[in-house]
Amino acid sequence: MKPYENRTIDTQYHDLLAHVMTNGREVMPIHGEPTKMIMGHQMRFDMRNGFPLITERDMSGPFIKAALGEHIAFLNGARTHAELSEFGCKYWLRWTSKEHAAKFGLEEGDLGKGSYGPGWTAVPTSEGAPFNQIEHVVRQIIEMPYLRTHVIDPWIPQYVIQHSELQRPTVVAPCHGWIHVLCFPETKELGVHHFQRSADSPVGLPFNMVQYAAFGMMIANLTGYEFVEYVHTLSDMHIYSSQFDHVNELLSREPRKLPTMTLQADGIDKITDFRPEHFILGDDYDPHAVMTIPTPK
Repeated sequence: MKPYENRTIDTQYHDLLAHVMTNGREVMPIHGEPTKMIMGHQMRFDMRNGFPLITERDMSGPFIKAALGEHIAFLNGARTHAELSEFGCKYWLRWTSKEHAAKFGLEEGDLGKGSYGPGWTAVPTSEGAPFNQIEHVVRQIIEMPYLRTHVIDPWIPQYVIQHSELQRPTVVAPCHGWIHVLCFPETKELGVHHFQRSADSPVGLPFNMVQYAAFGMMIANLTGYEFVEYVHTLSDMHIYSSQFDHVNELLSREPRKLPTMTLQADGIDKITDFRPEHFILGDDYDPHAVMTIPTPK
């Protein structure tokens, strides 16, 4: 990364919030809360300019630990709240309660067959044995970096589509996790393009930015390449009405330079062996105050 003093302030997240608040279409999603939403947007981060951890509110400590823990748990195939908790992510309790899980024919604590962990690591196949696409795509990246097929997809249609003749055995259909890794062997560089179908822009999106930038760092660590660009494409980005006052406060706070993030994981040769503690946030992170923002039930 560039020295901190040579970095430029990145306003992309701040601009996104302002765009939704100013130009968002008024909709009423399944949660039953009035919402503003925009369809289609893209942010591009030069990883040399800092790690994309927002500065409008403090995301250090438990916030970043939970984001990394969730992502790494899913890379390991986690499907239950108990498994996620082992990696430091405990905020799935509300979606895996006995009452909520029962709506999908699931036991308490179960995210379901179409959740992120199974979607990435246990894809049903005609041969019978589930397919672990994380394991195989990472191996493909390492062995054949020049390919343009380093694509990961969390969507298992039969487990996430829901209508009158189908029961969706998944508490939350994947909102993110479509990943395309592009490697450039000539320069030993790589980029990650992440697609997100649905983004709670004030709450979930900052976590997702951390997760997929961290994923790029993990791939770079395994390949010896330099992670140079992270592209985040959003389809449905929204802000709930109960979040409007919080977002207006965020917009009153000027964004600051992005911080340094390092990965200290010498000797790790499997994507499943990374842990949140391997990621070290630099002391140049200079955020505004912590803010707790509600999400609809």
